Amino acid sequence: MATVVFFHAHPDDECILTGGTMAKLAESGHRVVLVTATRGEHGEVADGVLKQGETLGDRRTEELGEAAAALGVARVEFLGYVDSGMAGTPENEAPHSFHRAELDEAAARLAAVLRAEQAATLVTYDEIGGYGHPDHVKVHQVGVRAAELAGTPVVYEATIDRDRVTALMRQAASAGELPADAGGPDFDEATFGMPAARITTRVDVSRQIPAKRAAMAAHESQISPESWFLTLPVDRFALAFGQEEFIRRGAATGAAETELAVV
Repeated sequence: MATVVFFHAHPDDECILTGGTMAKLAESGHRVVLVTATRGEHGEVADGVLKQGETLGDRRTEELGEAAAALGVARVEFLGYVDSGMAGTPENEAPHSFHRAELDEAAARLAAVLRAEQAATLVTYDEIGGYGHPDHVKVHQVGVRAAELAGTPVVYEATIDRDRVTALMRQAASAGELPADAGGPDFDEATFGMPAARITTRVDVSRQIPAKRAAMAAHESQISPESWFLTLPVDRFALAFGQEEFIRRGAATGAAETELAVV
């Protein structure tokens, strides 16, 4: 049995990007540890979702615990930074925001978890954080540096296959299955995912769809039960979320792994 540490920016990122892989590793007997940089204090939330006196950070912390349980996560840790919000907002420049954190200080916090867990593998994000969010970009930077500090031998970057998503969205648009606010099927290459040629590892998580969907549902403040994510028919949900993509740092071009390497 080995330990794999997944490093994410906010509660709910873990299930959308890597939930199936986390569940699959846990089912195989590996120890799965989830580290989240922030508690998602500045996420969007609809009126009436929070209880009286409840903060969004408290709510998302509770939701993360429920999602982690659904995925078989053995330990959940927070780095202790505050959600940075989106680029250009006041939250993004706040002194305790993750975006503003000193790189080596934040990396040292994560490296301490990696060492304590004797992690065989770390999962972080690609260099644009999947879609350009400041906290996600910082996760990439901190994750890479933390692995260097801790000597973690294998590092993966969770990502999105831009070409695959484009094809799926065109197919859904042709079938009239996209929500009205979904936008077009073409993405800005500078801010969304990576081209298929960059992907080294594609993990089939179709058997873990129930766990992944349950984890998404646990994040009710961010993923409404009426959302497109959770109202998709089971077969369409599996098509959209039944494969998770990664880039293994240092892997040769053209690598075609079907599982994460766990030493």
